[in-house]
Amino acid sequence: MGPERHFLSISVRRHQHGFFLSQAQYTEDILQRAGIEHCNVVATLADTKPKPSTSDGKLIDDAASYRSIAGALQYLTLTRPDIAYAVQQVCLHMHAPRDMHQTMLKRVLRYIKGTLTLGVQLRAAPMPTITAYSDADWAG
Repeated sequence: MGPERHFLSISVRRHQHGFFLSQAQYTEDILQRAGIEHCNVVATLADTKPKPSTSDGKLIDDAASYRSIAGALQYLTLTRPDIAYAVQQVCLHMHAPRDMHQTMLKRVLRYIKGTLTLGVQLRAAPMPTITAYSDADWAG
């Protein structure tokens, strides 16, 4: 069968130092499904305004589409840990999404549009260690 190149929407590129995992095509599919494949990009994931509550704004008409796109973004976090917090904030409101939450979702989509080539680099190491970084919002 040969070396792995694509598995469960994850593209695998081998090189001399390890593997690079990305989901660029999957990301493009999400943008197309959301109908914003030609949107303007933004440089940051989150707005600097305070987080909207579960009752701010008007309920959106197409909650099923919101849930579908938010769920697809959850799967994208496998190779895009940079969007994990913003996607988690979007998913908090899946039960009753409002227009403010849809704006948050669209901002995440506009960010990933500009960062299609990002992914996860896996390298061989002499010691099996895992380094993790977290930007928790304890004060928020």
